[in-house]
Amino acid sequence: MIKRVVLGDGLLGSELVRQTGWRSISRHKDGIDFTKKHTYEHLLVEYDEVINCIAHTDTYDENRDIHWDVNYAGVSELVDICNKHDIKLIHISTDYMYTNSKKNSSETDIPSPCNTWYGYTKLLGDAHVQLKSDNYLVARCTHKPSPFPYSKAYTNLIGNFDYVNKIAELIVLLIKSDGVGVYNIGTELKSMFDLARITRPDVDPINELYNDQMPTDVSMDITKLKGKLKL
Repeated sequence: MIKRVVLGDGLLGSELVRQTGWRSISRHKDGIDFTKKHTYEHLLVEYDEVINCIAHTDTYDENRDIHWDVNYAGVSELVDICNKHDIKLIHISTDYMYTNSKKNSSETDIPSPCNTWYGYTKLLGDAHVQLKSDNYLVARCTHKPSPFPYSKAYTNLIGNFDYVNKIAELIVLLIKSDGVGVYNIGTELKSMFDLARITRPDVDPINELYNDQMPTDVSMDITKLKGKLKL
């Protein structure tokens, strides 16, 4: 039986554990520091696959160092650990890779992320996994808490995002199907407002974006995912 462990206990990591019963390792539970591999490498050696849900996701935080340390340098060290111990790395990425790319981007299109330290360092992390990992799956996605937590939702933000339970379910299916390489993970194309109304019918529409760095279209081609999972 394949032994799997989830790194991180945020929204997605917790949902993956809830759906599967896989073990988890995190800063809160185990006292690890993702920027210091000696704090967690010994905890991974018994596993066949590691699902990395750790990232600094404060998209518009201008602190370069924390983005760099977590989203790139930490990922780089995790790749080395997985290669050393013959562990498959499942790395959770983001549809923000496609913020400035063409609409309906596929996995083979050149990614152009949001113009922030978050976008830049997530791109570097993705690229490093693809270049250096011996055995990997990169999952590009966005997941939202359910019910939708805000009173307003953007009508002009379009993508394949969905609630965390649905995104986690697709990731689990892809992992169990031995997916390798880069995959766009999502459901049918929709606006954030359309998604919000599913769980919060009283949500108000808004089309004034938070700032000019916010994407309006992170649509992805999910044909590869549908083919793999026979959806």
